Amino acid sequence: MTTVTKSRLKRPIYEMPRFVEKALQEHKLVEAYQSRPAYQQNDYVGWIMRAKLEPTRQKRLAQILDELKDGTRYMKMAYHSEQQANVNRT
Repeated sequence: MTTVTKSRLKRPIYEMPRFVEKALQEHKLVEAYQSRPAYQQNDYVGWIMRAKLEPTRQKRLAQILDELKDGTRYMKMAYHSEQQANVNRT
């Protein structure tokens, strides 16, 4: 699985850690993750990996999994995917 789709990100691009990739696969959220914009994918991974303590990494991972499952939040903020926006336009 690629970490971030090709983009014009100017921030450092974080490599997808194996434990995050495994969690996405186990929760069947790979597609939800990949449908997010590149900056969100990168921000999620960076946010997890900047945590100094393992319990904090796990807590952040759990939040991200919940947000991807729900599909309406990004870093606790309202989020509307392109697909949701198209439905609202009709």
